[in-house]
Amino acid sequence: MSPVSQILSPVYYVKLGYMAKLTTSLLSLLAMLALALTMFAQTKAGKSKILQPQMTPAADGGTYKQPMGKLGDKPADAWSATTIGASVDGKPNPGAVKTVVGEIVDFSCYLQVGKHGDKHRDCAQKCFRNGQPIGLLTEDGGLYMLMEEEHDPRRDGMGAFRTAAIDHAGHIMEVTGTASSVNGFNALYVHGFLKK
Repeated sequence: MSPVSQILSPVYYVKLGYMAKLTTSLLSLLAMLALALTMFAQTKAGKSKILQPQMTPAADGGTYKQPMGKLGDKPADAWSATTIGASVDGKPNPGAVKTVVGEIVDFSCYLQVGKHGDKHRDCAQKCFRNGQPIGLLTEDGGLYMLMEEEHDPRRDGMGAFRTAAIDHAGHIMEVTGTASSVNGFNALYVHGFLKK
């Protein structure tokens, strides 16, 4: 008899006088199975981790399957020349070109009070106009901070991405840029919004 079979055998527990251990083991096994099935069912049902899921984008604001529009140009390289030039020893942190679909949200309001969607659109627009960070909320509850990629133009106020974010606050958009993650914090640096 294998060690596992022996441990699961009621005879083993009776011989050792540990019937309570058998009951506890079986109950623990059943509890773990129930938890696993619950988690599986929630995943299959598409249960979202979005805060305040009752706050939804406007009906004409796009869906995760059919975004309202696109933001960002697909770059040839992950980082622009100004970003490479501004980085320590010419080596920016790792980044990869990525396209993400999500709702344009006010990063600060979402993290602080969970607000997003059409009912929060006016507030998000005001916050964006006053310099608050811009976020992208994915269908699974992931959150990216959004900003212009080009380092020097961004620093010098030569980017126009904030205007696009104001226009699309509360809308679901397809955003292309350079994705970067540091210690679990996600950012998407959007290319192509330099002021002309």
